[in-house]
Amino acid sequence: MNITRREFLQLLAVAAAYGLPLGGRPLAADTTEGFYDLPKTGGNVTLLHFTDTHAQLLPIYFREPDVNLGVNEAYGKPPHLVGEALLRHFKIEPKTRLAHAFTSLDFENAARMYGKVGGFAHLAALVKRVRAQRPGALLLDGGDSWQGSATSLWTKAQDMVDANKLLGVDIMTGHWEFTYGAARVQEAIKKDFAGKLEFIAQNVKTEDFGDPVFKSYVMREINGVPVAVIGQAFPYTPIANPRYFVAEWTFGIQEENLQKTVSEVRAKGAQAVVLLSHNGMDVDLKLASRVTGIDAILGGHTHDAVPEPVVVKNAAGGTLVTNAGSNGKFLAVLELDVRGGAVKGRHYRLLPVFSNLIEPDQEMTALISRHRAPYEKKLKEKLAVSEALLYRRGNFTGTFDQVILDALMAIKDAEIAFTPGFRWGTTILPRQTITLEHVMDQTAITYPYTTVNALTGETIKNILEDICDNLFNPDPYYQQGGDMVRVGGLQFTCEPAQRIGKRIGNMMLKGKPIEAQKKYKVASWAPVAEGASGEPIWDVVVRYLRDQKVIRPPRLNRPRLIGVKGNPGIA
Repeated sequence: MNITRREFLQLLAVAAAYGLPLGGRPLAADTTEGFYDLPKTGGNVTLLHFTDTHAQLLPIYFREPDVNLGVNEAYGKPPHLVGEALLRHFKIEPKTRLAHAFTSLDFENAARMYGKVGGFAHLAALVKRVRAQRPGALLLDGGDSWQGSATSLWTKAQDMVDANKLLGVDIMTGHWEFTYGAARVQEAIKKDFAGKLEFIAQNVKTEDFGDPVFKSYVMREINGVPVAVIGQAFPYTPIANPRYFVAEWTFGIQEENLQKTVSEVRAKGAQAVVLLSHNGMDVDLKLASRVTGIDAILGGHTHDAVPEPVVVKNAAGGTLVTNAGSNGKFLAVLELDVRGGAVKGRHYRLLPVFSNLIEPDQEMTALISRHRAPYEKKLKEKLAVSEALLYRRGNFTGTFDQVILDALMAIKDAEIAFTPGFRWGTTILPRQTITLEHVMDQTAITYPYTTVNALTGETIKNILEDICDNLFNPDPYYQQGGDMVRVGGLQFTCEPAQRIGKRIGNMMLKGKPIEAQKKYKVASWAPVAEGASGEPIWDVVVRYLRDQKVIRPPRLNRPRLIGVKGNPGIA
């Protein structure tokens, strides 16, 4: 078979996109022309999906986890695969662009080779490119867009609201958006989104009468096909975040109501039904087995970059479950072949957004520059130089988390420190300067207060057990999201497959066992209780970095894990 040079180059680009090796060479400029070209699938409905951007408007480095444990029924199954196990499962060649996108393997070298990821100007250009290939495609935002940066915090998310509008988002749901308060969310919907962008959530109701706060779904016709998109906001918002931000609203999974909503849109003629979810992937996998009539779940919250969807069987057939990573690092493309009033075929690709392969959109670049201009000098303040790779993502700890813990113990003169198991936060390469913006990337929330408390050993154990259960409860509906709290000073063991009360053991402080009734000085931040106050965590970390000037590789205070040998969720 004879092919033209251009066809040959496109074949190389497609091979690279699927992780096939190209002799270890960086992609040449002309071969990258086809990197984001979509093959013909026969689908007539296209949905584009991104999630959990955490307000990162500029390209960044972001390291995927080296620990994402699955226990019980989740053992060895997506999304609980990391490193080489993930590559083997999804048949991705090592030491390729896709291997770098989906794993933490050789992260520093790969990051320097392939460059940064994401950035809204690059994402905007990619969205336009895909929409040109797939006319009529809808763009869906899975939530956690408004929080995670200094500029988003300081503008009360106006920079992200404007960016989403310019990006052309059609529909979104939420989670961290609610931490700006109910009034701010509703203001943005009425003032900025009206007639442009739909904010949907079938599972958010008023506390008093149970009335819907937002639209439950949106019906759109795509290339002549009626499609329903149902919204599912993070069900545990009032538990994981301060209740007082949304005091008059209730959340929850609301499975029964979701089934009624699916039946309603089907009765109204929807030939394809998609759930835009911020449940987290494990919750979505269970939900898909119990709620029928959903063709696909486009999921978020757990930041799982899963190259291929999982098909979950249920009483009415099957539902495709996906999760599209975080930080603007990926754009998902779901194509449905709808014929005879039903979905006959489904095609899915998760496209990594490599910033150096995409010419940034100029209009989005200008918008970002306008929003950053008042803060640019402040954001670029140099605080220290890191000798280590600083990252956050992972079930138990990250090196930037350790810096925060060390700062809390040093500045607050505490024996023990806790920092929340947040999944957001950009990565810093060795020899890179740490700026104020980097600190804010790790800490920018609306309840940043640091506290110091005297806690008994028994209380400390109960806290650790409770948070660990949120992560490893056998029933996904009891997993409230987030990773394990990061702990400074205190050493302990953790047996994830055990039941609550039995997972945490051998608690030691400076070589001595923790005593149940003895009190210890514990520093922490991000209290969810109303009325809490204290020095903002970013001020604590900034003071520490200025004092240190050079951050040497932190000694990670990871718990000793029991019963996880051979688990493909740990590298």
